Amino acid sequence: MNNFTLIVDIFLHLDKYLGTVINNYGIETYLILFFIIFCETGLVVTPFLPGDSLIFAAATFAALGAINIYILIPILIISAVFGDTVNYEIGRLLGKKAFKICNGKLIKKNHIDKTNEFYEKYGGKTIIFARFIPIVRTFAPFVAGIGKMNYKKFFLFNSIGGTLWVLIVALSGYFFGQVEFIKNNFSIVVIMIIFISILPALIEFAKHKLKKTAMD
Repeated sequence: MNNFTLIVDIFLHLDKYLGTVINNYGIETYLILFFIIFCETGLVVTPFLPGDSLIFAAATFAALGAINIYILIPILIISAVFGDTVNYEIGRLLGKKAFKICNGKLIKKNHIDKTNEFYEKYGGKTIIFARFIPIVRTFAPFVAGIGKMNYKKFFLFNSIGGTLWVLIVALSGYFFGQVEFIKNNFSIVVIMIIFISILPALIEFAKHKLKKTAMD
């Protein structure tokens, strides 16, 4: 694996390489974590970056004393809220032009449609609920911007959702990270977190399929 490929792999799977990153970069790790969470929530073209698993992994390392949880949580909350704010502005300023420019390749239409379904079901609260669903959380603020949701309302939901998301996932990682089983089976735990993260989306997908089958 050449250096460029390795860097890309670390960027896309930072949750797996976090221990090495902490050892090599020390305090700069906070900046790296900020950047990854910002990109995952703030750039509509990078919904594939680690979110839940990265926060959980970082908090687990904090429980082991590798980084400071009291610095980690505020940084991640600011990153999450700032990311959604930027994503909202991109949607508001560029709107459907962004989708046309990307020609449906970088910004997939089915992701937009899925997010619209959440808005129809939950309204503005989608900004909060979407935080816990990969892919949807990246597109929710973008769609809110396209729809020109009232900014004060958006910022309120954004702040609540970002704070709850980081606190719940990080504190889970921090407290469960001290359990011996977690220490010895960290990779398995990360996989479980990813599965739990996408479970709501899988349930919604199953409901949609069953509903469609019943109508047919």
